[in-house]
Amino acid sequence: MYLHCTADSAFLRPQSPLKLVVGSGSCGGFYSPSDPGGVNSSRSWFTYEELIQATDGFSERNLLGEGGFGCVYKGILTDGREVAVKQLKIGGGQGEREFRAEVEIISRVHHRHLVSLVGYCISEHQRLLVYDYVPNNTLHYHLHGRGRPVMDWALRVKVAAGAARGIAYLHEDCHPRIIHRDIKSSNILLDRNFEAQVSDFGLAKLALDSNTHVTTRVMGTFGYMAPEYATSGKLTEKSD
Repeated sequence: MYLHCTADSAFLRPQSPLKLVVGSGSCGGFYSPSDPGGVNSSRSWFTYEELIQATDGFSERNLLGEGGFGCVYKGILTDGREVAVKQLKIGGGQGEREFRAEVEIISRVHHRHLVSLVGYCISEHQRLLVYDYVPNNTLHYHLHGRGRPVMDWALRVKVAAGAARGIAYLHEDCHPRIIHRDIKSSNILLDRNFEAQVSDFGLAKLALDSNTHVTTRVMGTFGYMAPEYATSGKLTEKSD
């Protein structure tokens, strides 16, 4: 499926879509571009060994968080770039399907209020996504973290407006449009200037413009789902 996003001169950065090809190497059987390049070039795939090195063996001290599909670790690539490595749970139902959907979707979407995908690794027993590292934790942390100062109204409006712009871009400027399905404060990351970046496209859904809704298996976090989506499984952009 071809995903087209309309140009947004303030937000959109041109980048070639990831071309998935079955290959072989130290990552086991993985999908990689036909011209992979290197870590310091425009390469979008990584070997499992490189990600082990980047995260110091997926050490607990580098653990950033854990979601429904797996854990996220902070990593540093050999060129010094900070990244967040999402290690999907093995045998987690739709784990591989979610991975392939994320790679296809996120590789084509670039906006200042959406977390960017750096690359990926698929092996026989591992599925990993590599994102830009966003350094200032989540909105949930700043709202509810113990001992955190209260966010003033102006800052809250700034974060809400940024997240809304990112979601609107998915809904209105990408064709076919993208429905996130799990918008919540823990999926909104903040940079040092408290600019919001919407994360976790693992539950993203492409909705064809020819349909008014998509009937699908209900996915998301209980308490954050639109009631009509939870009861009927009919998904529209209004569900976000």
